[in-house]
Amino acid sequence: MSNTPARIRIVLADDHPLLRQGISALLADQPDMELVAEAATGLEAIEQFRAYQPDVTLMDLQMPEMNGIDAMVAIRTEFSEARFIVLTTYTGDVQIVRALRAGARAYLLKSLLHRELLDTIRAVHAGQKRIPPEIAAEMAQHAMDDDLTPREIDVLRLIAAGNANSQVAAQLSITEETVKAHVKNILSKLNANGRTHAVTIALKRGIIEL
Repeated sequence: MSNTPARIRIVLADDHPLLRQGISALLADQPDMELVAEAATGLEAIEQFRAYQPDVTLMDLQMPEMNGIDAMVAIRTEFSEARFIVLTTYTGDVQIVRALRAGARAYLLKSLLHRELLDTIRAVHAGQKRIPPEIAAEMAQHAMDDDLTPREIDVLRLIAAGNANSQVAAQLSITEETVKAHVKNILSKLNANGRTHAVTIALKRGIIEL
């Protein structure tokens, strides 16, 4: 009877073929890991998880059809013990918190994959969590900030799309004065010096996406 330990079974969900190819090559050299399936969209990620029920899933946040956070939530609804490592280029604190709440055990910047991916996979498989220092620092920087309300985020998304206050008011069925009040609160909470600055901050932190 063989004493060889079972390999860590991995599903990779990312919509960049070259990145998938690179990660696949990296995993192929590891005797304790096996890439069992790949996905290019959030919906495919759910299907592949159901089919293979891997030990660890590598999940990109930005994918067609369904983003990585929604895919993680859907998977964990069926498989509560699912373990995810988020792969992303984004360091925004709000997006990080959303990913962690959705069930991510680790958050890994794509620029660090070749240096940290293998150790992170082994750590998550062993039940640990991994947050890189630079990402933890970003989260700590905004830990005491007031969160924007859902309505304020709606207003900010419409501003980011180029709408004037009157257009925002019409689309949200509120008065222009109410929009101005929301904008004032948004600028205060984000410590922004104007509408454009607020949008820039919100995009960087992952509060909104274009």
